[in-house]
Amino acid sequence: MSSSSSTIAAVRETKSQEGRVGLTPAGVAQLVATGHRVLVEKHAGAKAGHSDASYVASGAELVDQETAWGAADLVVKVKEPIPSEYRFFRDGLTLFTYLHLSSLPDLTRALVDARVTAIAYESVSVDGRTLPLLAPMSEIAGRIAPQVSARFMLAPEGGPGVLLGGATGVAPSRVTVIGAGVVGANAAKIALGLGAHVRLLDVSVERLAQVETQLGGRVECVMSSASKIEESVVASDLVIGAVLLPGARAPRLVSEDVVKAMRPGALLCDVAVDQGGCFETTRPTSHADPVYLKHDVIHYAVTNIPGSAPVTATAALTNATFPFVRDLATSGVREALASSPALRNGLTTANGKVTAQAVASEQGYDFVPGEEAL
Repeated sequence: MSSSSSTIAAVRETKSQEGRVGLTPAGVAQLVATGHRVLVEKHAGAKAGHSDASYVASGAELVDQETAWGAADLVVKVKEPIPSEYRFFRDGLTLFTYLHLSSLPDLTRALVDARVTAIAYESVSVDGRTLPLLAPMSEIAGRIAPQVSARFMLAPEGGPGVLLGGATGVAPSRVTVIGAGVVGANAAKIALGLGAHVRLLDVSVERLAQVETQLGGRVECVMSSASKIEESVVASDLVIGAVLLPGARAPRLVSEDVVKAMRPGALLCDVAVDQGGCFETTRPTSHADPVYLKHDVIHYAVTNIPGSAPVTATAALTNATFPFVRDLATSGVREALASSPALRNGLTTANGKVTAQAVASEQGYDFVPGEEAL
């Protein structure tokens, strides 16, 4: 990739009912103004509220899928590539998107074999804890989770016919949220707003105190342990899994035996499914077929929850990602990675090597630091 002018492509997402897009027309205009060539796959932004005409007006070239992947130095996406896209991988390509490789060994192998330089949104971080490109989607996923769960608890959707907020003289539903990070805090906020009784579990007293203050003491904040998780889950109408280990597989905190002990018609919403899920009975689902029943418990485990609000989610995501896209385009991938500790932490594969330690250890690769791989 040139250090002065690059070809950047925004491709159309192929995951089921995924409407987000990696670049907006405003971003395209900024890149074109600084001398870059921008390719946009036809209809890439349609579901996010951005027409092909708006991209052309901003200076983009509308192209087909093959041209977008084949002519670009840098491909900007939202979700991880699906197997039909692996054929576009090649040496010299830089891919910037969510990857979630911990739960996708076949994708890891395809990236390694093709020597793609892959940078994962979810791992970009200065300190390994603050995740600026994951946070906006975590916020949206957390806010959607109680709303969509409330829908599937209603009888017309196959649920038990329970209203999350109860009614006058009828107790509200009991909601347990496991994890008090960005997802969990937002899920607790919305569930509370819907009138539920909310219990929030986390291993950090400091984080629980922060959320308790933010929500005015109206959420029951409890230190997490195996016994507290089991007690809370079995007593709940809705359980939202919101636990994240940056770059690694999510811990399985709810066993199948505990799921068996839940009341029939209760609902598990696993927001951590992208990273493998935190319920033992989780399997990935899609917006087209979002729920399944196991042990008489409803499971919702859609892997792209924010994709159901593509207009809002695209705006929030690109606000966070665009400065990094601009740096990769203008400085070139090597210089951008060298000058940005945050981007270096996001580097996942390069030159046929795995540069993410958690992925390497989980999938049996030799870990190679990014500086050495490049």
